[in-house]
Amino acid sequence: MTSPTRIVLDTTAAGPDVPRRLFGTFAEHMGRCVYDGISEPGHPTADADGFRGDVLDLVRELGATVVRYPGGNFVSGYRWEDGVGPRDQRPVRLDAAWHSTETNQVGLHEFADWAERAGLELMEAVNLGTRGVAEAADLLEYANHPGGTALSDQRRANGRDEPFGIRLWCLGNEMDGPWQIGHKTADEYGRLAAESARLMRFIDPDIELVAAGSSNHEMPTFGEWERTVLRHTAGLVDHISVHAYYEETPGDPASFLASGVGLDRYLTEVAGIIDEVRAEHGIDTPIGISVDEWNVWNQTRWNEVDKPRVFTGDWPVAPRLIEDDYTVTDAVVAGSLLITLLRRADRVSMANLAQLVNVIAPIRTEPGGPAWRQTTFFPFQLTAARATGRVVVPQITAGTIDTARYGAVDAVDAVATIDGDELSLFVAHRGLDAATPVELDLGVPATGVEALVLTIPEDGDRHTVNGADAQPVAPVSLPVDADGTSLRFTLPPLSWARLTARIAR
Repeated sequence: MTSPTRIVLDTTAAGPDVPRRLFGTFAEHMGRCVYDGISEPGHPTADADGFRGDVLDLVRELGATVVRYPGGNFVSGYRWEDGVGPRDQRPVRLDAAWHSTETNQVGLHEFADWAERAGLELMEAVNLGTRGVAEAADLLEYANHPGGTALSDQRRANGRDEPFGIRLWCLGNEMDGPWQIGHKTADEYGRLAAESARLMRFIDPDIELVAAGSSNHEMPTFGEWERTVLRHTAGLVDHISVHAYYEETPGDPASFLASGVGLDRYLTEVAGIIDEVRAEHGIDTPIGISVDEWNVWNQTRWNEVDKPRVFTGDWPVAPRLIEDDYTVTDAVVAGSLLITLLRRADRVSMANLAQLVNVIAPIRTEPGGPAWRQTTFFPFQLTAARATGRVVVPQITAGTIDTARYGAVDAVDAVATIDGDELSLFVAHRGLDAATPVELDLGVPATGVEALVLTIPEDGDRHTVNGADAQPVAPVSLPVDADGTSLRFTLPPLSWARLTARIAR
């Protein structure tokens, strides 16, 4: 056993409401996310529109609330007009972002219909890489205007009489990145985003707009990019994006398991920049942080092995791209990142796990074969199902773990939500070597206590994954002892758990 952990939770404390958009996800025209993932005509479970029923069932089970579409890097070279109208008349294009061939068999109409069936709010991205203000406004008019104009009547002729009513719009994607089609300086992008936002609001004043922040915290322009972009767009946008991916580096699992600390510091810096610019411009309305891409991703392998292979080959349709097999360790990190996002609900307005199917995704598929839950599916699903009401940040007394990247960090991290008399605690144990006994002090009696834990399965190790033939990693029951106003349980090493209970009010 490691040092005991004590968690004190003031159930009467005020806290921010849980933004339901915190449990968003992302579907890009990349690899096998859309084609052979969401859509596979001829699959035994496919419906008349070609969408896989087994995937749709898993998406509903996942509990996601929002889906960002159609990219991602893809959107910076995308012509939205290619994806509307009769399918047999749609052009086939080269997708330079992912060195693939895009058939355009799934476009706005098909994907919006699928999202409605899945219960997902559509978050549409506009191309500010190769295109600009006019094209962004055209797409908005096509999607949201009731009728009586050339573009809205074109939508109606294409089978959608009522507007799509899309509220969330991303103003481009990762425009700070030299890899991005149409890469721009902060001034160039900020000016373009501001002019696009202004015109889009003229057309539909009820939309919410997301400006593109830095692609990651390590970008050399991070910080100044946000300041410059917000100075152009403050008062015109509602959110600015954060993209955050984490991976284990050889010999340093401790830093990887502490990724939530890195995310928290990243969010703190961005929040400070937002406050700085709002004060400069005298803006009272809040600007939220949209963490519209986050996940565990083995980028080192992608950059050193997979990307050179992909970008020197042919132009395939729906190639296998970054289909990471997620381990128990990855799942605990994903759960820890969710804890951080919940704790920072005071500033984080929405978040999208990137991506949804096959591409660094919680759901995997095989063509003509099964769909299954990766290890990262479970912390997302269990959190989305019960994180409602308000966020309450507990006081934690725990042992520490030394990390090369973040210094000494708490071995245990946790956050809670309270909705009426429903309490949910989400907790992660970052230690690799030993279990830790936990005492949870609520100050009030609790009944109906249930707990589930995700950890290393029997006959497995921290690198165990789920695959098409076997899924050994799944939540199991965690015993909890109740003693008055305290609950006691033991967290195994490398674990993530959810505890639920009813509390006296």
